[in-house]
Amino acid sequence: MPLDVVVALLVFAVTILGAAAIASTAGLLHRLDGASWPTALTKAATTFTAVLATGIALLTLLTAWMYR
Repeated sequence: MPLDVVVALLVFAVTILGAAAIASTAGLLHRLDGASWPTALTKAATTFTAVLATGIALLTLLTAWMYR
């Protein structure tokens, strides 16, 4: 497997883990503010989706920059 593919997969894996960590923190903080569990989980899912989409966009830009 080429090195650039390995690096891209590693960056993507770290992006997913980072998004999960940020989302769980956001959900926990929302829950500590007094929100119900469904509301906190919705907040966590929304945050995860937003962070993951941002990470994929940044990975796309990085890949485009690498291949220019």
